[in-house]
Amino acid sequence: MLRRLTTELPRSFTLGAVALGIGLASGPAGAEELRIGFLAPMTGIFAQVGKDMSNGFQMYLDEVGNDFAGAKVVFILEDGQGKPPVNVRKAEKLIRQDKVHMFIGGLLASTGYALAPVSTRLKTVYIPSVAAADDLTQRQASKYPYLMRTGWTSSQPNHPFGEWACAQGYKKIVTIGADYAFGYEVVGGFQKAFEDCGGKVIQKIWPPLGTKDFGPFIPTIKDDADAIFTLMVGPMSLQFPKQLAASGNKKPVLGGGTSYDEFVLPSMGDESIGHYSALQYSAALETPKNEAFVKKYREKYGKVPSYYSETNYTTAQMIHEIMKKTGGKWPGGEKFVQMLAGLKLDTVRGPVHFDELRNPVQNVYIRKVEKKKMFGFPDAELWNVVVKTYPDVGQFWKYGKDKFLKQPVYSRDFPPCKYCE
Repeated sequence: MLRRLTTELPRSFTLGAVALGIGLASGPAGAEELRIGFLAPMTGIFAQVGKDMSNGFQMYLDEVGNDFAGAKVVFILEDGQGKPPVNVRKAEKLIRQDKVHMFIGGLLASTGYALAPVSTRLKTVYIPSVAAADDLTQRQASKYPYLMRTGWTSSQPNHPFGEWACAQGYKKIVTIGADYAFGYEVVGGFQKAFEDCGGKVIQKIWPPLGTKDFGPFIPTIKDDADAIFTLMVGPMSLQFPKQLAASGNKKPVLGGGTSYDEFVLPSMGDESIGHYSALQYSAALETPKNEAFVKKYREKYGKVPSYYSETNYTTAQMIHEIMKKTGGKWPGGEKFVQMLAGLKLDTVRGPVHFDELRNPVQNVYIRKVEKKKMFGFPDAELWNVVVKTYPDVGQFWKYGKDKFLKQPVYSRDFPPCKYCE
């Protein structure tokens, strides 16, 4: 009964436990229990993303019966609402009140930057499975010894994407990206690599996070651009391609991975066909492991898994692998991070290992939106079909760690728009 309560009624778990006379341990339990806090936006404009996040982790737990090598997993879900201060408050509640061994999640890059200091201050493992804030595993990595990223850095897939764009013959590109940390880092990574191979970013447009009407921005896109690079998140991802197509745009469109992620792709129309994006996962990845994952996820939740689902499913798998090595015993926060950093695993997204700053090294897939039938499903649907794979991509791309870390973190002003007029 306790396991069921922690999954289904996470926000009232403590009160419910006391009311039932169950009581809570005074500290993290021993080998028989692994307490995991999970932060996701379950309400607000990012609620669908939050549902995908929690569904991915929950599906793995269901597959193994909430049993990690003899440790029974207590999964405590908290609604972070997509707001950094709320996430910080909920993380402190998970640590102080629920006595979790670790907390996972947070959506926005800005949330990742807010949560990381909590892990250090309270000496508790933090796994940003989604929050892709670059500097958490770059210049600031030494400040966060309890942080272990299982997802990606914002700029990581966009370095090879910038190089790919050069190979397609694009010379001038306009970028339009959500005006916050994640947008800066995605656009920055793409711009850096694109300009290093001879391309020019000739304009950078920054609509506010949550923009619904792109009417003030689309008409300003320069006519002499060869292509448009877009970075949208949440509902912006659905609205921008529709409004861009309605404006009569004929330019090729490239996008950061969240612009065309499977959380929104089924709701898109034919206006998105032919658009390209880059990410470390695609539901259309044609491997036996991914095909099985997609079929099982769709059967369970009625939709194709998004990256948000896969990254949290894989995170649960990684935690399980460490618990197998310890025989179900919690090794302590520092040892857990050390062991996870040394893990090499073949996952749904492909092979993953970690660099010395605790960030994944993994495949990056260039994906094209196509309408087709896949995996035996009866209808033609929109899929992110993989057209090129860049293997073993790390967060420093081809620059090398030392050289890369000498430059500032990608921001609204870096790289500067030296070809803008």
